[in-house]
Amino acid sequence: MSRGSGGGYDRHITIFSPEGRLFQVEYAFKAVKAAGITSIGVRGKDSVCVVTQKKVPVPDARTLVQQARNEAAEFRFRYGYEMPVDVLSKWIADKSQVYTQHAYMRPLGVVAMVLGIDEEKGPQLYKCDPAGHFYGHKATSAGSKEQEAINFLEKKMKNDPAFTYEETVQTAISALQSVLQEDFKATEIEVGVVKADNPVFRVMSTEEIDEHLTAISERD
Repeated sequence: MSRGSGGGYDRHITIFSPEGRLFQVEYAFKAVKAAGITSIGVRGKDSVCVVTQKKVPVPDARTLVQQARNEAAEFRFRYGYEMPVDVLSKWIADKSQVYTQHAYMRPLGVVAMVLGIDEEKGPQLYKCDPAGHFYGHKATSAGSKEQEAINFLEKKMKNDPAFTYEETVQTAISALQSVLQEDFKATEIEVGVVKADNPVFRVMSTEEIDEHLTAISERD
């Protein structure tokens, strides 16, 4: 059975096709979109917010999160302070990149958004992909409606606004509502936030989410 010019080149991670493509890495990107979940992150002047649909989590993501937590805990034990956001992002990206060099492990089908408050730089938002790239963002998205969300966020962030905490959260929720073209109930989404005055990541309660949804509907 013929599979075109790419036939057989997806059996190993490290083998390039004649066109210079790594198929298993491309499959990892497709797996992120195939999960049918869209996530959005927005960075404000004193906070960072990430919003996602509340669906069944992907096993690859659980694995990566657990490993990242272990690495962050070891860093704190070794150096006596919390692991900076960019350093953790680089560690995640490096781990993903190693999987593209060796055949002992397939690439994880995960795009990770890492957020936190840096002691020197303030709110930070990074995105790490299966190929090993990691970039800092003012706002970004990952998942099935990624490009639509990025287009929405580019318009919102065009004039480089310094969002307050409320504006940061509501922009992230509004972006998800816009690209999925539906009004959510508070129980249908998860919202994670970290603020400069309390640099500990936490997940919002249903009541808090409902307050922001009400503010968005009244504003619109």
